Amino acid sequence: MSIVLSGLYRYPVKSFRGERLASMEVDVRGLLYDRHWMLVDEEGRFLTQRELPRMALVRPRIEESGLVLGAPGMQDLQLQADSEEELQVQIWRDLCAARVMSRTADRWLSKFLDTPCRLVYLPQEQVRRVDQEYAQSEDQVGFADGFPFLLISRASLEDLNRRMGRSLPMERFRPNLVIEGCAAYAEDGWKRIRIGDLEFRVVKPCSRCAIPTVDPETGRRTGKEPLKTLASYRKQGNNVYFGQNLIHDAPGRLQTGLPVEILE
Repeated sequence: MSIVLSGLYRYPVKSFRGERLASMEVDVRGLLYDRHWMLVDEEGRFLTQRELPRMALVRPRIEESGLVLGAPGMQDLQLQADSEEELQVQIWRDLCAARVMSRTADRWLSKFLDTPCRLVYLPQEQVRRVDQEYAQSEDQVGFADGFPFLLISRASLEDLNRRMGRSLPMERFRPNLVIEGCAAYAEDGWKRIRIGDLEFRVVKPCSRCAIPTVDPETGRRTGKEPLKTLASYRKQGNNVYFGQNLIHDAPGRLQTGLPVEILE
């Protein structure tokens, strides 16, 4: 059975709901506009579903006119960058210069999330480099935690669901790339793959935080699963791993149905 790319996901705003795509351009940072925007607190520190599970309910979409946000009980907000204010922001240990999107966005999001926050984006001229322990000097990333792509195989999720006795959707784990046609956790042993014409380095397993415990349909934590089950067989040291982080070699385009070739 051949291995294919069966799912393609983009997350325009870090930790907001994702978009499932049929095809998408890949630029120097990863999928075009993936984690291009981010929410920060009043000190410029990044905010995610770890602190604010309701972020899962905000639906971003990208239209020709710009970024549009939707959320339950809120009127859709169409946004254009209308601020020149720059802000030093923090993502884990990284510090980088971002630009404030608009005061309108800040008010809309602060109201829905019931906490003061600001929406920022990463200007094209700003370079955020991937951790040099795993990357080459020219590798870049947007506001993702650390790497341009997260890959999970469908078989790995099916195995996890079988062990839990539950059927959690792939969206809980927020991958960019979902593949089918391989054995469960086969991706753990790969070092380099090709999807269509694009080549990727498989650089690091993904350590999981509490975000997969948030139900994206309700914006609420649902207990200790799937982390409890993952910890029973996917724990190394203090971390639980599920999925693999990837770095692409060059820009291009991806679409579902493309063949996946294991190079190393």
